[in-house]
Amino acid sequence: MAGLYDELLVLLHGIWSRRWIALAVAWGVCMLGWLGVSLIPNGYESKARVYVNTQSLLEDKIGITQVQSQQDLDRVRQTLLSAENLEKVVRGTDLAQTIAGPRDVAGKITTLREHITVLAQADPSMIDISATSADSGLSDGANARIAQQVVQKLIDIFQEENLTGGRTETRQSLAFLDQQIAGRGKQLEVADKRRVEFAQRYASVLPGAGTISQRMDAARLEINNIDAQLVQAQSALSAMNGQLAGTPATLPGMTVGGGVSPLAQAQSDLAAMRARGWTSNHPDVIAAQRQVDNLRRQGGGSAAAVGGTPNPAYLSLKSMQAERAATVQALSTRKAQLQADLNTMTAHQIDEPGVASEQEKLDRDYAALQTQYDKLLADREEIRLRGDVKTETGAVQFRVILPPSLPNAPAAPNRPLLLLGVLIVGIGAGVGVAFAIGQLKGTFPTAARLERAVGIPVAGSITQVASTAQVALDKQRMKWFAGASGGLAALCLLLIVVEFIQRGTA
Repeated sequence: MAGLYDELLVLLHGIWSRRWIALAVAWGVCMLGWLGVSLIPNGYESKARVYVNTQSLLEDKIGITQVQSQQDLDRVRQTLLSAENLEKVVRGTDLAQTIAGPRDVAGKITTLREHITVLAQADPSMIDISATSADSGLSDGANARIAQQVVQKLIDIFQEENLTGGRTETRQSLAFLDQQIAGRGKQLEVADKRRVEFAQRYASVLPGAGTISQRMDAARLEINNIDAQLVQAQSALSAMNGQLAGTPATLPGMTVGGGVSPLAQAQSDLAAMRARGWTSNHPDVIAAQRQVDNLRRQGGGSAAAVGGTPNPAYLSLKSMQAERAATVQALSTRKAQLQADLNTMTAHQIDEPGVASEQEKLDRDYAALQTQYDKLLADREEIRLRGDVKTETGAVQFRVILPPSLPNAPAAPNRPLLLLGVLIVGIGAGVGVAFAIGQLKGTFPTAARLERAVGIPVAGSITQVASTAQVALDKQRMKWFAGASGGLAALCLLLIVVEFIQRGTA
């Protein structure tokens, strides 16, 4: 530990013995450093905070979720620093007065991108926008104004992108969809024309509508349905025939005009006589009985009553029988027609198998194009509705919470700290130079170090004895050194005070 302490004392003695060199280096480094700090242009920063609310009940109703709205907002925030938007900033502020051509515009865009910050707070609806202007070719006031103008222009662009960017995107999407719909429409017309030409060419081969397989399946299904209906109709007709067989065609005992027939009158008179108690031997009974027998032999007593009265029930059943017979006939005819068509299609399918496959291909292509066409139409209507909701209903609420400020004091650089740092670096450089010189020179501060260096024992050392004049000179030099050192520190302090005064008066 004692050896280490001795070595430290030796190092300090070497540096102290070269203190004027260290002080000169410190002064030189500090002067150069402070000059460099003074040449650093002031940077003025302007800040603003905006509030963007994307919550909308109507958007939720049409399927635009809060996540989608927030994603749109993030996209706008991320593209705010695009080259196109930054060029608008350059041309919309006082920076336009400092450009002479496209190269200057590109340089300003690069500089702005490095000095603009767009940050979202913990609440995604709160967005902070800040910009710094530190152009050495402009005055402090001009830099402050430009910083404020840049932030204000960014807010205008941000609001424009949210309010009108949706219109542009919707218009571009609708134009693209209209182009696609027009193309699909032409393809549909061509496909439909091919189907019509194919149907006309094979009209005798392909009766009906649809593909051959579909038509054959439809025919078989309809034949099965007709078979079931035919069985029911035939059963109903058989039951009707049975009822008709047990129903008389006419009703006896009634004249055509609806009055009582002579036979019925005679039978009524005979029954009335017997009801009185007259016997069969009574002359009137015998005469009435003879009259009845004669009328019976004559067929009812008149020619008009020979056929009797037509039975209404029989006539109704006869009409129903004819109707059901016609139903059976119609079903049988339809079945025969379908069976003939089915046989024809089967025969043509066997004779010309390529016709069916070609027709299926045409129908399949047409159906695919029709599906795409309908989907494009639905997408166009959905995009139009979403665009109307976003742009016409004011779905995005934009409000500036903290307007862009006009900075009074520079935000950068931190000159007091830099001045103090230069002083420390200058002192360190002086000490380092003094230490390096001490290490390079071939002197030995102690007898022990000399003995270790040459390997020969040192008999002794002579202490330096200073005279009175030398002591007085050393004290005078110490005063000069203290003054020079204090002057360096005082100059640093003075520069710091001047910087604060400038900030206070800005």
